[in-house]
Amino acid sequence: MTATAEAERTESRPVTVRKVPLQRRLRTVGTYVGVALIVVWGLAPCYWMIVTALRDPSETFSTTLWPSNPTLQNFADALDPDAKVNFSRALLNSVIIAGATTLVALLLGVFTAYALSRFEFRGRYFVTGIILGASMFPVVALVTPLFQLFTDIGWIGSYQALIIPNISFVLPLTVYTLTSFFSELPWELEEAARMDGATRGQAFRLVMLPLAAPALFTTAILAFIATVNEYLLMSQLSSERTAPVTVAMARFTGTDPYVTPYASIMAGGTLVMVPLVVMVLVFQRRIISGLTAGGVKS
Repeated sequence: MTATAEAERTESRPVTVRKVPLQRRLRTVGTYVGVALIVVWGLAPCYWMIVTALRDPSETFSTTLWPSNPTLQNFADALDPDAKVNFSRALLNSVIIAGATTLVALLLGVFTAYALSRFEFRGRYFVTGIILGASMFPVVALVTPLFQLFTDIGWIGSYQALIIPNISFVLPLTVYTLTSFFSELPWELEEAARMDGATRGQAFRLVMLPLAAPALFTTAILAFIATVNEYLLMSQLSSERTAPVTVAMARFTGTDPYVTPYASIMAGGTLVMVPLVVMVLVFQRRIISGLTAGGVKS
């Protein structure tokens, strides 16, 4: 009887439904609205560039949100080998310049970051400050002296005149990113490897460097993109043979020399953007892990 009465009492008890507080729901809605606005703000220019690249040149200034008569003629015009500007060559130049810059910046940056984070020496913070201060120097102030220097030594229009300045621009970013990451690595693993007979170089190459792979991927992609996007210095130091894509797109000419071929320029921008977006999507997990590494301490 007692069990039956207890069961009836339980069944007759009203079921309470927990209500989510209004403030929490508003906060959630606000978060999603903010994320949506950021996504639209970031992707709207890219979408409009693709739409303009697919328009007929006669409809370049149309305000519709999609191309009414989509065509690939703008891409064909941009890649035309007989055109005044060889865009295919410019793509290759950008790959050569950005690839060499990224490789050298990583090679120098990883050893610099390792030394700054691993060793205690006088002036370490001063060196770090100098490296970060160099990244804040305006590029426009360097155009004239670099142009004069490379003219005097006969480097104007050469690959080295485009690669060396870019290395100085992306190296501070490389050192800063890798230093913050190396500072959070467990150095006990390196010490254990050395106790097992490994040299300092072997411990760094076989133990610490694999742990730094996310930061290396992040830094490499950021340095590559920053080099590809450089225009001001490239426009002054390059020639028709070594011009990268940013300079090539600025030199596009249409059938009418008094009309800027915006559709072809947008097509060229799309051709440059798509590989970078694919690369970021493929390595997005490594990029996120590299950027957030060291941000939370246990």
